[in-house]
Amino acid sequence: MSNPAPTPPALPPRGPRHWPVWLGVGLCVAMARLPWGLQRALGALVGALAFRLARSRREAARTNLALCLPELDADARDALLRGNFRDVGIGLFEFARAWWGDAAPMRANVRIDGLDILRRLQAEGRGVLMVSGHFMTLEMCGRLLCDHVPLAGMYRRHRSPVMEWAVLRGRLRYASAMFANNDTRGALRHLKRGGLLWYAPDQDMRGKDTVFAPFFGIPAATITATHQFARLTGCAVVPFFHRREVDRYVLRIAEPLAPFPTDDAVADSTAVNAAIEAMVREAPTQYLWLHRRFKRQPEGAPSRYSADAS
Repeated sequence: MSNPAPTPPALPPRGPRHWPVWLGVGLCVAMARLPWGLQRALGALVGALAFRLARSRREAARTNLALCLPELDADARDALLRGNFRDVGIGLFEFARAWWGDAAPMRANVRIDGLDILRRLQAEGRGVLMVSGHFMTLEMCGRLLCDHVPLAGMYRRHRSPVMEWAVLRGRLRYASAMFANNDTRGALRHLKRGGLLWYAPDQDMRGKDTVFAPFFGIPAATITATHQFARLTGCAVVPFFHRREVDRYVLRIAEPLAPFPTDDAVADSTAVNAAIEAMVREAPTQYLWLHRRFKRQPEGAPSRYSADAS
């Protein structure tokens, strides 16, 4: 499927009340252009500081690890928690570099498995919903995949029009299109036309159509959009694994989930959560454990988080 070049977003307001955000964006762009080795070192430092200062997020991540990985002892979970904060810090620089920097150091050593799966589905004329999770590598690996296929994405709008413009402009350097999370019609049209769309349904999206489906065996409020997209468009739902290793990025496209969709939104949401759980087990320190994934629970169930993690 051929894709026209995406239209750049209109320049946002530049009045005095927006100057602080403009200054922040400028700083982020400058940080995005630092050498990759320096970015990794600074990111590890930022992560170590966040571990000490972001108490509520640290305790939320600690709780998530205890719930999801009870087979690990306390020392192993603590090491994973510290590694997670390190990778969150590095991931902030990866995000900035993906949006506004140079991906050449990453392209120098990247492995991508399963491109033949995407090309086969494209040849069949099917839309493809590429399901992943909120990993710190998601933006950089999305950019690397866009070197090979025309990939669109969905995103949550920013409150600041300046930040909205800056991030959207950065993403449209490599994505074929971007759809806001409230632009369901645009995303559906894209899939019906045989497009590829990246989507992460692994957060508790309040106000959306959700069901409780297990994630690491714990009931998690799960958005049913993956089930609905597949039901309304006939698209294939393809798990997209990605991680950063010591000296390379590894991307893997799996075979489509099957049977999918079924008539049961809970069963389909369970299948999606199981795929994301497998991704997490491959790269546990790179997942966004800071998100309170289990904050909403079935009626009558106890809270999963302490006051420190609220």
